[in-house]
Amino acid sequence: MGDSRATPVHAWVILSIAVLAVSSAGAIFKMMGDISPILRASWRLQATSVVLFPLFVWQMRTTEFTWHKSTIWIVLGSGTCLWIHFASWVWSLDHTSLTHSLLFVTAHPLIIVTGMFALRMNPHRWEIWGAILGVLGAIIAVQDAGSGEVTLLGDAAAFVGAIAIVGYLAAGRILRGEQRMPLFLYAFPVTAIASIQLSLHAMVSEGATLDLAVVDSSLLGWSDGAWILLVGYLAIGPGLAGHTGINASLRWLPPLVISVSVVFEPLLGGFLGWFLGVESIPDLWTWIGGPFMIAGMSLAIVGTNHRLNQMQDSNANVEA
Repeated sequence: MGDSRATPVHAWVILSIAVLAVSSAGAIFKMMGDISPILRASWRLQATSVVLFPLFVWQMRTTEFTWHKSTIWIVLGSGTCLWIHFASWVWSLDHTSLTHSLLFVTAHPLIIVTGMFALRMNPHRWEIWGAILGVLGAIIAVQDAGSGEVTLLGDAAAFVGAIAIVGYLAAGRILRGEQRMPLFLYAFPVTAIASIQLSLHAMVSEGATLDLAVVDSSLLGWSDGAWILLVGYLAIGPGLAGHTGINASLRWLPPLVISVSVVFEPLLGGFLGWFLGVESIPDLWTWIGGPFMIAGMSLAIVGTNHRLNQMQDSNANVEA
């Protein structure tokens, strides 16, 4: 899996589409500013769950997978991480600029590298430099904060979202990469768990109800004609193509490679926000930071391949 020669081309295609798709979510959420943030996030995952459910049923009938107790716990943990990620990130969109929110929520490469050190996994030096360059590029790219007031609390909330997504990626790597869990058997329950937690969160913290008479405060308000197109896009685009695409690519690619790839979200999200009229036009810093992000992703990919190949050679020598 780690050897670049064994990584199928479609894995990179899936990841590229996924990164582009998730990058569009911030701008769409900004367009739904009349809806409270946690409720907004719950709408997205509710709708994504609806889209994923038929695919989940299909794989239940056509594939074989043994559900162990540990599998269930990892799925629950992954769903909880997704809940924390969306709750903190979408809340941050209302309390800092779009570009700052996207910057801090995509700081997870540095968190992953730090975690690798903590677990004594000894990341390759190119992985370390790739993570640093990728995040540095994102920092440079968002020197122009764009529209919206920047606050420390909003930035901190987005960073909590970055920490949570590391747990989500780690769980996906275990179940998708190591245990070969079928894609939709994993994606649907994780998304459904997070959507239930977000719905309960919205009820407690924002007073959301099941009453459709007041659409903008209803847990099912996304089904109304005023919002169904935007939420439908969030479900099919960032939800199905984005997060599910990331889960699919975890079968072939390590979390750090995916994590560094996702640092393009501030860059792409800033352009999409400008195109949709919810963010100011990207300035010169965006064009300067972009090459750093590309270099960081490339270094991380090469470094990960070197590390995994060294591990494989070491294991082969031990077996010999």
